[in-house]
Amino acid sequence: MTLVHLFGIAFTGTSVNPARSFGPALFGGATALKEVWLFIVAPLVGAAIAALAAWCIFKNDEDEKEVTKAEPARETAPRSTAASKK
Repeated sequence: MTLVHLFGIAFTGTSVNPARSFGPALFGGATALKEVWLFIVAPLVGAAIAALAAWCIFKNDEDEKEVTKAEPARETAPRSTAASKK
């Protein structure tokens, strides 16, 4: 974000807020509307990549949980028998 503010705004006049870019593009003519698509598409592509990365990273954890659930429960306390009471 710092680099965008330092270089993007100074050299190209870009805005960081998509809402701020879309409003002036509506009134800026065809050239501005041709360029504003990036402010709409780029966050969607970034979100899709992040979701895919998270799924790839954490899918093994979910598989291990399912395997653990499938195992029968083990008793931790010994059973009381009639022989141990005597």
